[in-house]
Amino acid sequence: MIAAPRKVACVEIGGIPIALSTCDEGFLDLLRQRYAGFLSSSPPEFELEFDLTSTGPASDDDVRVRRNVDDDEWIIERGDFHARWAPRTGRGKVCQNANPYSLDSVLRILHSMILAERGGFLLHAASAICDGRAYLFSGVSGAGKTTMTRLAPADITLLTDEISYLRPSADGYAAFGTPFAGELAKAGENCTAPVAALFFLEKGSENRVDRLSSTEAVRRLMRNILFFAEDRGLAEKLFATACDFVRRIPIRRLMFYPDARVWDAVRNFDRNFERKVARNNERNFARNFQKAPEHA
Repeated sequence: MIAAPRKVACVEIGGIPIALSTCDEGFLDLLRQRYAGFLSSSPPEFELEFDLTSTGPASDDDVRVRRNVDDDEWIIERGDFHARWAPRTGRGKVCQNANPYSLDSVLRILHSMILAERGGFLLHAASAICDGRAYLFSGVSGAGKTTMTRLAPADITLLTDEISYLRPSADGYAAFGTPFAGELAKAGENCTAPVAALFFLEKGSENRVDRLSSTEAVRRLMRNILFFAEDRGLAEKLFATACDFVRRIPIRRLMFYPDARVWDAVRNFDRNFERKVARNNERNFARNFQKAPEHA
């Protein structure tokens, strides 16, 4: 019996195109609809073949991600899917339930592993572009991530209300839009911007931005990074990335009262930060000028 031909949709998230292939027309339509804003004609860097088992719901079981040392493959398992992925070849196979939540989970896990190797990470945070820069809003469940996106003015571009996608750049880090939606049930815009700041949210009676120590910033950041692999080497790389992120990106605590004025605090922080950077640059220039040796 001749196997049905596989059809492919290439989904590019965070500048990383992944080809997703299936023999099932219905599943292919689901792929195209769910990732409509992220379909790409770029040559894929990685490939995943999908085989369907049932139409059951997503599982509440914990994910297990482990490396098979014998054949250098990653094994990714949950109650609703089983996947194998070989980083050396960039190819993988997924056997899963035919529902979009299982599909989202597989892609998130794969991207988290690829990013860990490349100095980036997925963060449990909402993010949006304001005045050409990306702002991240993270915190425990109920801290206000979705509230911040709902309160955003019309000129704000939503990247995600659930999982922020971060990669290193020449000037710091860049945030990318993702199709992984949270309570808003709305995919982010497929665009990118340099990260201006990360705010850890706390609801309160006023809008106030407070400093965090580097130690506290790393601790909170690591607590909210999505990472599933049981691998010491990747975990150490991720910790080094978190320390670098804290060194290069302003990280603050944002206490906020849930109304639209909180976005004024975000914009004012950016202006104040720019003024401080400009003043520091001026002082450094003057100091270096005074120390410069005189030449005959």
